[in-house]
Amino acid sequence: MPETPALDVRGLTVRYGDVTAVHDLTLAVPRGETVALLGANGAGKSSVVNAALGLFRPAAGTVRLLGREPTAALQAGGVGAMLQHGGLPSEARVGEVLALVRRRYADPWPLADLAATAGIGGVLGRSVDALSGGQRQRVLLALALAGAPPLLLLDEPTSAMDVEGRQAFWATMRDLAGRGHTVVFATHHLDEADAVADRVVVVDGGRVVADGTAAAIKSRIGGRTVRFRCPGPRDGLSGLPGVTGAGGDGDWVELATSDAEATLRALLAGHDALPDLEVRGASLEQAFLHLTSTADGALR
Repeated sequence: MPETPALDVRGLTVRYGDVTAVHDLTLAVPRGETVALLGANGAGKSSVVNAALGLFRPAAGTVRLLGREPTAALQAGGVGAMLQHGGLPSEARVGEVLALVRRRYADPWPLADLAATAGIGGVLGRSVDALSGGQRQRVLLALALAGAPPLLLLDEPTSAMDVEGRQAFWATMRDLAGRGHTVVFATHHLDEADAVADRVVVVDGGRVVADGTAAAIKSRIGGRTVRFRCPGPRDGLSGLPGVTGAGGDGDWVELATSDAEATLRALLAGHDALPDLEVRGASLEQAFLHLTSTADGALR
């Protein structure tokens, strides 16, 4: 008999007044997977997470967490959540808040390991009002993990973190996945989805427009990207054989091409040197832009 999915969403429709934020969305996440819900702001990612947590009643469809309705799964301690705008009680110390939440569970995550896993060992005695944005996010993560839940639902969890904080956070997520936790996170950071997720679900206009590994989604975009340094003139690059688009930043030039070999031949014929030359497949960003710019929103 197949194992019950960690998250099972069927025909979910979410409306805010006359606005449909999520339309007939179906998604099943097996236990142990790390899944990114990727989409622009307003695509419907947060609505999916909020509906999964039972924060409102959807217009249609069903959601099951670990085989239970959201409220029952949360009450049983099977789900940990980080919301985009989560709050902490003021005039309290981090350790006090953590102790209060841990007392809710019959078998909470051991404090020392929890603090080390969330990276908050150095701020347990600090007032929550004195935390930086990144530290607050890590404390919220610790609270989500306090009951050692098998399923984590995270909504834009690194929104207040700097680059170093984001890297440390996702190192923690990879460790949790290695321990068998299921992690579902909503983000608009393509690099996070590409680097961390076993599976990427692209949401646009409240619909799933792609679902697969990052590599599989990138493979949907034909062609290659030729990248090199070119501090001098760039006239004529967009007219080279095979080139379908030209861009770049600073000294870097990036050429999208449908025929990398023809493009390279033309470049080498016209340039004595092409410093730091790279030829790459499509990036997740290119795939994302392609998927979300198609007018009909259908699966590609």
